Amino acid sequence: MSKLKKFFYLNLFLLLLTTPAVTAFADDLPEEDQNRILAPYFFIEDGDPSTDQFPLKETDVKTNINGIIAETYVTQIYTNEGQKPINAMYVFPGSTKVAVHGMTMQIGDEIIKAKIKERVEAKQEFEEAKNEGKSASLLEEERPNVFTMNVANIMPGDIVKVELHYTETITSTDGKYEFVFPTVVGPRYVSPATDVSDDHNNFTESPYLMDGKTPPGSYNITVHLNSAVPISNVNCQSHKIVTDIDNNKALITLENPGEYAGNRDFILDYSLTGSEINSGLMLNKGGLAGENTPKENFFMLTVQPPERVTLKDILPREYIFVLDVSGSMNGYPIDTAKILIGTLVSSLRRTDTFNVILFAGTSAQMSPKSVPATDYNIKRALDLIEQEEGGGGTELVPALQSAIDIPRTSKDVARSVIIITDGYISEESEIFDIIGKNLGETDFFSFGIGDGVNRYLIEGIAKVGQGEAFVITDPAKANEEAANFRKYIQSPILRNIKVTYNGFDAYDVEPKKSPTLFAKRPIVMYGKWKGEAEGTIEITGTKGNGEAYRQVIQVAGAQPMENNSALPYLWARARVEQLMDYGTLEDENSMEQVKKEVTQIGLDYSMLTPFTSFIAITEQVRNTGSEAKDVKQPLPLPLHVSNNSVGSYTSGSEPGIAAVIVIGALTLIMGAVRLFRKRAA
Repeated sequence: MSKLKKFFYLNLFLLLLTTPAVTAFADDLPEEDQNRILAPYFFIEDGDPSTDQFPLKETDVKTNINGIIAETYVTQIYTNEGQKPINAMYVFPGSTKVAVHGMTMQIGDEIIKAKIKERVEAKQEFEEAKNEGKSASLLEEERPNVFTMNVANIMPGDIVKVELHYTETITSTDGKYEFVFPTVVGPRYVSPATDVSDDHNNFTESPYLMDGKTPPGSYNITVHLNSAVPISNVNCQSHKIVTDIDNNKALITLENPGEYAGNRDFILDYSLTGSEINSGLMLNKGGLAGENTPKENFFMLTVQPPERVTLKDILPREYIFVLDVSGSMNGYPIDTAKILIGTLVSSLRRTDTFNVILFAGTSAQMSPKSVPATDYNIKRALDLIEQEEGGGGTELVPALQSAIDIPRTSKDVARSVIIITDGYISEESEIFDIIGKNLGETDFFSFGIGDGVNRYLIEGIAKVGQGEAFVITDPAKANEEAANFRKYIQSPILRNIKVTYNGFDAYDVEPKKSPTLFAKRPIVMYGKWKGEAEGTIEITGTKGNGEAYRQVIQVAGAQPMENNSALPYLWARARVEQLMDYGTLEDENSMEQVKKEVTQIGLDYSMLTPFTSFIAITEQVRNTGSEAKDVKQPLPLPLHVSNNSVGSYTSGSEPGIAAVIVIGALTLIMGAVRLFRKRAA
């Protein structure tokens, strides 16, 4: 071997030797730097064979869907196969619409029903039990779609089962029903401007496995469908399934239970044959949602929208596309985004204007103001987008503000902002606040791209912005979704929606305000009622062609039933959503009032909220002396998300000595390559 080759391989060895030091650098930072910003990091095994690094061995999901109400039981099984006690934290997702109202923990033959407590109190009780050597589990809500499970003192050989129970509604769009069970929490980029002292940001520190690696545990999903009319067209675009349909019942299971299924959302579509489901009213009389809840009556109102009207004369519109080109979008997501935005921009009418903003760590804007949709300007936009590959942070807040600040060309032109992203950020509330303060002539639409997108952000953008949300998991469907977007945005189904209760004593109705209805999706409202089930509910509005719309529902046609037990939980979840999830608060006093009300709802309805948690503790002291090993359960990266989404050291900090070593090694290698080329010449 020549001296030059020896020199080259020596430096390559040095590079590989120093790279792990950079990967582990987040843990070596001074405490003040670690507190300054949180970031996900790659999991590195510590080489201790006596400690089991993967205590979560199995996740089993069973969902029963009756009509439009889904009830789900999630069982997580932890097994400590090591030789030391374990304290573990596991981060897992949920639907943005679920009301989590039950939790049990089983260790051996002992089954403990968890109690709902104020978050701070539950955390204190968990830490006390942990220090006393008792086994315990703590369930907390970090976001409406992100939860953390902490378990303490899992002894060697322990098998621990934790079961969660929650409820949600399933609605249809254009006659197609969709049930989504999120299985993975994607890595969250945390801006240096973010206040990381908030306890709800702790989950962003979660370690991740490298791209393509999955935990050794199993992930099972079973869905039972029951309907009053026959079920058809059952399809799952995310997983291979086995379907057994018997007229108005269906059983759906995974085709290969041995294949890991927990790295992309489980998305199940189905249709109901026969006549279309009509508007309807469900009543619950004297329902008890929790141990402390007074007896009240609840209702759920489902209103089918009118048929879509095709407008002959569509007013000119301005479209501002805000495209995420950050590291997590590298590869499949950004390739899909290019197809989507290319189709959207190319299909604009000559009377439309548009602009494009690309954002990662910084933003790039195609033009200071929106430009006509000419062939030349469309080519400019496509050329700008095509050169992007995906890299860097995800600074959506300044990019969105830039879109809003673009000067209007005309007051008569309706403006739409379209945000295309996977949503892997932690500043959801800031985004919702910006949108809420800029409503008026602007509608906000969102396209989520990926197999495990942040649906809280994607759905929230549309909900606050009075638009619609779209999620694309298959690049082949990008053109189809672009066509759906054009159909929705050009011809809204119903505006100026108003619901009036005549002779029916309804109160505490959620949501209080109905936005413009773009998609052919039912309006679902929850509320309470007093007295007799009588009178009418009148729904009025304006169709897309300007015609008046009116629908009347006879309350007496609905029979109050005590077994409609899900309605109290669904009302409570809708109320918390209105107060917390997408609302904007003007001052600290209002925040304190909201916190007080949300906390009380959680306690009254035995429901998980940002301020209430579930806690389960064994009576027996099980760990009498051994120090338990703290383990953060590493998460798999969502399918098709690359390693670029996870930083090699804490984001926002200086690279330090470890990075300098790598840079030096790279410099030496580059020098060797140049010398090699020079000699070869």
